[in-house]
Amino acid sequence: MTRPPAPPPPAFRPPDGHRRLRLTVAWDGAPFAGWQAQANAPSVQDTLHAAFARLGADRFRPVAAGRTDAGVHAEAMPVHVDVPGTFRVPPERLARALNAWLPPTVAVLDAQPAPFGFHARFSCLERRYVYRLWCAPQRHPLWAGRALHVPPALDVAAMNAAAQALTGTHDFAAFATQEDRQTVRELRHLTVVPGAAADGAGLWAIHVHGESFLRHMVRGLVGTLLLVGQGKLDPAGVQGILHSRQRAQAGANVAASGLYFAGALYPGDPASTTIRSSR
Repeated sequence: MTRPPAPPPPAFRPPDGHRRLRLTVAWDGAPFAGWQAQANAPSVQDTLHAAFARLGADRFRPVAAGRTDAGVHAEAMPVHVDVPGTFRVPPERLARALNAWLPPTVAVLDAQPAPFGFHARFSCLERRYVYRLWCAPQRHPLWAGRALHVPPALDVAAMNAAAQALTGTHDFAAFATQEDRQTVRELRHLTVVPGAAADGAGLWAIHVHGESFLRHMVRGLVGTLLLVGQGKLDPAGVQGILHSRQRAQAGANVAASGLYFAGALYPGDPASTTIRSSR
């Protein structure tokens, strides 16, 4: 006789009388102090919570897969929300209902019942980011606040060689800002994709995947790869930066405005659907 699966931990279940919904949320990070609720600054969490309150479900705050910093955008952030069993808006109509109360800078892309035991943060197996560069002689107004403007002629081969050396399980203290947690992390994927023009000009993307990241780690990694691409740092030099564990040895944090939370991976999810428009 097959035993039924063990129940999930209590924290992974909605409270009695409630049911859990899974959302995919996108936002422009410019007007927000990040995802997490702030006492004196606008946050995406508070904004989404207020929209749920308009629909009669305001007891519990939404929970996201990651806590993005101020100014960071999201293309596809998984979120869960616990709503009363009497909540009357069906999942297939919920995105439209919430978007009617959300500002233009935030949108719910889809909503569905959450799988049994699902937790947007603690069930997450992998978080994926993309950092965008506008690599051209002149700035572009349509990418202002969406991509970091850098001069052309970056050495993509050197950048990817350095990225390969950074991939794996390492102590990333040299790339973290004011971090008091343990600093060993597994960087599963780091790659630089140049623009489509023959000379590499145009929109570049730096893809970064891992289970979890340190404070400002992704922005520090990108800043270091830029030094390599500009010929200011040899690709082999990143090993010395890793071993130093000193933040001053790595590149500066690039601006938050070029960074996007691009997707996440959960048990049972098709990997092809966890990252949407970042490739």
